[in-house]
Amino acid sequence: MTGRGQASASAAAAIERRAPDFFIVGHPKSGTSALYQMLRSYPQIHMPRKEPSFFVPELWPPRSSKYANGIEDYLDFFDQAGADQLIGEATTAYLWSQGAAQRIADVQPQARIIAILREPASFLRSLHLQFIRSNVETERDLRKALELEHERGEGKRLPRNSTRPQALAYSEHVSYVEQLRRYEAVFPREQMLVLIYEDFRADNERTVREVLGFLGLEDAPAPEPIEANHASGVRSPRINELVRSLYMGRSGAARPAKAAIKALTPQRLRKRAVGTVTRMQRSEPPAADEQLMRELRVRFKGEVQALSEHLGRDLVAFWGYDELGAQR
Repeated sequence: MTGRGQASASAAAAIERRAPDFFIVGHPKSGTSALYQMLRSYPQIHMPRKEPSFFVPELWPPRSSKYANGIEDYLDFFDQAGADQLIGEATTAYLWSQGAAQRIADVQPQARIIAILREPASFLRSLHLQFIRSNVETERDLRKALELEHERGEGKRLPRNSTRPQALAYSEHVSYVEQLRRYEAVFPREQMLVLIYEDFRADNERTVREVLGFLGLEDAPAPEPIEANHASGVRSPRINELVRSLYMGRSGAARPAKAAIKALTPQRLRKRAVGTVTRMQRSEPPAADEQLMRELRVRFKGEVQALSEHLGRDLVAFWGYDELGAQR
């Protein structure tokens, strides 16, 4: 059983065991990792790992055995939580997913939801770089990747061995109001907190204090600041794809190679080797194409206007979209 049916059928099991009290639902490249690291440093919070991805089965590989026992495997992650601790979970695809909100609500209707939104043009540029690094995307030119959206939506020209080809519809990632409404349809507004990435990046402490207050931890000490985002490129896409294919075992040739490596090498050493190669592969990101950035801001200005109205905050001015008409 998959999708909403799996979560709905397992809701009773979640009552027997503790499910997360709050969820950081995304977006990626918007400070979610930094927020996760800062929150999990508090003894009042139990966040054992990032990206469990239980509520996005649409992104699981075919024939995946990731959660063979359904929600019981997922809840295993949180069994070590103390009775006086809040349990938190962070998966960046939950905001993008069309079904995750309902699945979470089926299991934990009292959950508090934290979303982080970023200025669309810079978000898509950073997301594209992340997709290249994580072997989701192979087209290194962002403009060309955006132009491929329609064909890829029809299942054409998808990257070979892409780990998440469904995520390559870039414009869907910035349908901010639609994404928020999916959560508002199943959670009261008072159980939701929408953060703006640029606020977090400018003042870690203030944003984290807002989150702690939202979680009922107003008296917690000031957090240690952490870099809210780091974008980087990939030196060699071919090497990056080879390493990840071997580690993930996604291609026909990779599966027997991975099996042999797994049989001969301890998991700790495999992870260390992949991590070392990945770090060596990273490079400074290419300079932004300012013409493309402007085109994206023009394209998504309507979304920013709708979001401003939805949140009751002038993000048009805050993100500089009010200046578009004056530029040529």
